[in-house]
Amino acid sequence: MKAHLVVAAVATCVSLPALAEETYTLDPVHSQPGFVVQHLGMSSQVGSFLKSSAKIAIDREAKKGTVDVTIDAASIHTFDPTRLDAIVKGEKYFNVEKYPTITFHSDDVRFDGERVVAVNGELTMLGVTKPVSLTVQHFRCGANPFNKKPMCGGEATATIKRSDWGMSAGIPFAPSDEVMLRIPIEAYRVES
Repeated sequence: MKAHLVVAAVATCVSLPALAEETYTLDPVHSQPGFVVQHLGMSSQVGSFLKSSAKIAIDREAKKGTVDVTIDAASIHTFDPTRLDAIVKGEKYFNVEKYPTITFHSDDVRFDGERVVAVNGELTMLGVTKPVSLTVQHFRCGANPFNKKPMCGGEATATIKRSDWGMSAGIPFAPSDEVMLRIPIEAYRVES
């Protein structure tokens, strides 16, 4: 009888997934990917995407993880919905009818201790895929103080050249080729 219990206990332990890996899904209300560009070489102009989703898996013990993000390109918001939003959704910029999504995939998540400090991956935009390295700051995990659900958050940044993805209209002045990506992240752990 004891032998059967030991075998059953071992079999149960072997079939359980590793507890170190945690999966998170993006909180879209507090995680709107954004960008900053220079306009006419004078001022910083900002915009964001109001609809995005992501699945993030991290294993802080093994120091590895994956990130998959999908952004609805048509959800771009520039603070000028009557004119500028239509321009940047058009063929010269994001061409949202032909390319409705922007994606980012990474299986190269870098750690300093238990903190994520960088994510190296591939950004696909306008049908072009290029490597992008995101620097992650302020990364921490804990319970949301209001709903008590486990979550992680931080801010990822990178600077890219939009012309690398074929978006060259208006360069060098309106807007500049160099674009700073600023991505606030809050994600809730998926309970198994």
